[in-house]
Amino acid sequence: MATFTQADLVRCIREAAGEDEGLDLDGDIADMTFADMGYDSVAMVEVTLLVERELGINLPEDDRTGKDATPKQFVELVNELLPASI
Repeated sequence: MATFTQADLVRCIREAAGEDEGLDLDGDIADMTFADMGYDSVAMVEVTLLVERELGINLPEDDRTGKDATPKQFVELVNELLPASI
């Protein structure tokens, strides 16, 4: 089974919401909240929609996909929902 990684998430963040030049998305961001990284709920909706489209899954609107979630939580949720065939 393939997995969704933090690197995959970072790519989606860059594509859907952009990157603040003051933040190193390639650094240790796993436990930072998206809000602390400068991403609001609108940005997270864009990221979530991109991930859903690319992977063919539906992510719930909950604490793991919002601005107060962390990349680690987001990645764990996506991996829970990935079908074994991907």
